[in-house]
Amino acid sequence: MTDTEYIALQKSTIVRSNKQARLLGMARLGHAALSRLAPALAARIAELLFLTPPRHRRPPAEIELLARACARPMRIGARRIETWTWGTGPRVLLVHGWGGRGAQLGAFVAPLVARGFSVVTFDAPGHGASDRGPVTMPEITIALQEVAAARGPVAGLIAHSGGALVATRALYEGLDVGAAVYLAPAADLAGPALWFTETLGFSRAVRERMHRRIETRVGVPWNAFDVTALAPALDTPLLVIHDRGDGEVPWQHGAAIRAAWPGAEMLTTDGLGHRRILRAPDVVTATVSFIAETANRATRASQPRDVVEPAAAFAY
Repeated sequence: MTDTEYIALQKSTIVRSNKQARLLGMARLGHAALSRLAPALAARIAELLFLTPPRHRRPPAEIELLARACARPMRIGARRIETWTWGTGPRVLLVHGWGGRGAQLGAFVAPLVARGFSVVTFDAPGHGASDRGPVTMPEITIALQEVAAARGPVAGLIAHSGGALVATRALYEGLDVGAAVYLAPAADLAGPALWFTETLGFSRAVRERMHRRIETRVGVPWNAFDVTALAPALDTPLLVIHDRGDGEVPWQHGAAIRAAWPGAEMLTTDGLGHRRILRAPDVVTATVSFIAETANRATRASQPRDVVEPAAAFAY
């Protein structure tokens, strides 16, 4: 890239950023006014926005990765989701976060396949290449469970951000996984909901109304996805990896999960933020090693030991 091209790129980025900032400012003013004048309507709008994942253009590296996979769609209720598989061997399931895509965790595919695993990922309902529309955490949890049932058994699971919420709920409901790694995990839904409503200018009263509307919609309480509350009942080996400078999900979320989860381990990074952590070579190595070593220990533990007859032990 030439200096001229670089300067042009920076200018276009600044223009987009300024435009987005102006649009966000206008939205905040509108939502704040609506919160005061028509809180019930504001809560319905907040619910729809909160349950509709953002969608982003898939970069060329992901397109290339998916082209080498075995792609198979699945039906989850009335919705279609896309799944992809690489390699042969014990399954490792990749779970993306809110607004993400399965291929965002693509840096783990080749190293896992090289270690003798097959890798499965999917775009959750409302995300990526799957059917569009609002989606709830219980719906994503069901999708994860059905993908695991169809493509399992699952030797390992790697989840990013909000994907840790649905992974934990699935484990709590009986999903059998040999080992799990959580990358920049969210510990609960309260933090994202607070960030969402404050960023968009909705009032606290509207946020509480939105909470109640979503609880009624899904039929489970908000804290059904509180990882720290569910963790003490789980015994899946877990490695938490979180960056101290994560600007989207604070490092304290990962630390709280590690403290609540029996036997969990934690690796702290610096300078990787919320998404670069998915591509950092040291993180990929630590993740793959944890899953492989845990799988090897489980295999050795399941192998029958040689039994020596008592008489033979004393024969001479």
